[in-house]
Amino acid sequence: MMEYKGYLGTVEYDAEAKIFHGDIINTRDVITFQGTTVNEIERAFKDSINGYIAWCKEDGIEPEKPYSGKFNIRLPPEIHRQIAVLAKKRRVSLNSFVVKAITDEIALLTQ
Repeated sequence: MMEYKGYLGTVEYDAEAKIFHGDIINTRDVITFQGTTVNEIERAFKDSINGYIAWCKEDGIEPEKPYSGKFNIRLPPEIHRQIAVLAKKRRVSLNSFVVKAITDEIALLTQ
């Protein structure tokens, strides 16, 4: 995994073509890059991101941010009700309750 300016890229090697090719994985926009050496693929990765940002600026659009901090989640109504009640009992917002639950789960999984 490669990271630059918050964008994450994955790289695969194509043995037949003898090139590395990669994709930015944390944006809906399609951003790809390729190279024949590790140095080339690293440079192409950064150049692709910089080119994407420059292209967006030229077109007057905001580049898609890799993670905005917002996402929608669909829950069964009963779970929605349960967490809303628990959040009220703890006197925290539903958002704070969910953030803590997810943070606690990540901590368990990364131990």
